[in-house]
Amino acid sequence: MLLLIDADIFCYRIGFACEDESEEVACKTMSNYLTTIIEDLVMDSDDEEHEVELYLTGPDNFRHDYAVTAEYKGNRKSSNKPSHIATLRDYLVEEHGAVVTQGEETDDRIAIRATQNPEAIIVSLDKDFYQLVCGHYNFVKKELFYITKEEAVYNFYMQFLVGDTADNIKGVHGIGPKKAAKLLEGKTELEMYDTCVEELGSEERAIENGILLHLRREEDEIWQPPRPVTTDDGQKLDTSLS
Repeated sequence: MLLLIDADIFCYRIGFACEDESEEVACKTMSNYLTTIIEDLVMDSDDEEHEVELYLTGPDNFRHDYAVTAEYKGNRKSSNKPSHIATLRDYLVEEHGAVVTQGEETDDRIAIRATQNPEAIIVSLDKDFYQLVCGHYNFVKKELFYITKEEAVYNFYMQFLVGDTADNIKGVHGIGPKKAAKLLEGKTELEMYDTCVEELGSEERAIENGILLHLRREEDEIWQPPRPVTTDDGQKLDTSLS
């Protein structure tokens, strides 16, 4: 069993919980929390062996170069960070072998590993991972569940319309989860994509959202729409950076 842990979330949750504690207490709390979660998953599994990989988001992110409608994560600049977050990150790297990503997010690195290992379990609270076909563990609710291919595709295009306020990705004004569900339910991937193009108002907006929302399945991947895209004059639209 391979456990892929979104360590960014743990640093924030433990960091804020231990805001008034010492660095030593914060690190000890992190260690205990991780151990408990891993033990809970291993105890409920038939696998006698397990591997654990932790990932932290590092500097730079390719999505900043593709965000046109709104600055990617531009709404986070003034958000507060736990006072011990740097210490907790260093602790996870030094004591638990956490990998710090370069030029992409924790989500991308975990998505690549989950694609390579379909039976892996992602340990996180981030719903962005629901576009991935694998196991998912909500460590707060202690719920383990699996996303099918059909559910993963649906969840991905749902985000096109609803947007992602956490990452400052704009959806369609007036469309929430219920309305988006009515627009997408029962459709093929291509039909879902065309619906998103229509609702967002242009092919360019749909492609922008797709690139920003898509989690990489392989190294340096940039999302491409499910059909060839042409401009008004019949030329193939270049979705890469110029």
